[in-house]
Amino acid sequence: MHRNVLSRTNMIDSLIETYTGRQVPPELELRRNEILKERDLLKSKVDSVVEILELDAVKDMMESTRERDGNNKILEYLQTNHNFTIDMVDTLFKYAKFSYECGNYTAASVCLYYYRNLIPQHDSNYLNALYGKLASEILLQEWDHARDDLVKLRVYIDANPFDTEWELVHQRAWLLHWSLFVYFNYPKGRDEIIDMFLNQQAYLNTIQVLCPHLLRYLAVAVVTSKNKQKNSLKDLIKVIDIERHNYQDPVTDFLTCLYIKYDFDEAQEKLRQCEEVLTNDFFLTACLPDFRESARLLIFEMFCRIHQCISIEMLARRLNMSQSEAERWIVDLIRNYRIEGAKIDSILGQVRSF
Repeated sequence: MHRNVLSRTNMIDSLIETYTGRQVPPELELRRNEILKERDLLKSKVDSVVEILELDAVKDMMESTRERDGNNKILEYLQTNHNFTIDMVDTLFKYAKFSYECGNYTAASVCLYYYRNLIPQHDSNYLNALYGKLASEILLQEWDHARDDLVKLRVYIDANPFDTEWELVHQRAWLLHWSLFVYFNYPKGRDEIIDMFLNQQAYLNTIQVLCPHLLRYLAVAVVTSKNKQKNSLKDLIKVIDIERHNYQDPVTDFLTCLYIKYDFDEAQEKLRQCEEVLTNDFFLTACLPDFRESARLLIFEMFCRIHQCISIEMLARRLNMSQSEAERWIVDLIRNYRIEGAKIDSILGQVRSF
């Protein structure tokens, strides 16, 4: 499978490495020579282009003119003062695409940055350049740049340059999926997921129509958010309730059990399943400790709302903890979160709420 994927790229050296201890097929060596020849040819053309674009005056102009019509002004300036041609712009795109397919994401990012600043937004490759730049920054794990590119892509999509409403919805769906790479690696990214996935009606509608499976990521973002949880939880529960016939998984089911069914036994079982789900989810595995802690807090808060007196032993079972662990955890919880009306009685082994 790994070899099949590599064969569809220009990452020929990586493909050849998969034949360790075996003879490399001669057609691969031939293809490698062709790729290196094409690389050298494209690079010889693009070097002179980048040399012009990296002049201080040109870079300053690119930084200062970022409005819709700014690209035309930059290109006109280059054509007038530096004998710049449209072929040079095409060279940037070709080399960027070639470099990306070779796994040289830094070169791809640089060329697409310049290309994006030279072509008009109605150009057929403008959207491709936005996605390519974002993908390059994600693969480089340059999360600040990736977030900036994500914002630019969203602004372009929300301006709706598409022929049909359905294409707009599909592009929003793609944007939501790409955003997972950025937001689960960017500081405060989970809060930005809430803002985009839940608080922007157009994107929430897209999730409901095309990709309800993204509710898992929205649910984890809300549960683990330190700043937006209280305001967002009620809205999230409404959406999960509406979409239960379209999508369910342990994460959304946990919230359903807790806030819709008030079934604490089932919520406990779903929380166990959540831990397995998050452990095996590419985007969510790093969120597991935060999710576990926040989910236990939600269970505890709901218990305090419903019951005036709670057995620590029973609560420990609900939270998948030993009784001593549960008691220490509750003491810290009451102290750190200042939960009003909650008091622990160690002698009776109870938590009382007033």
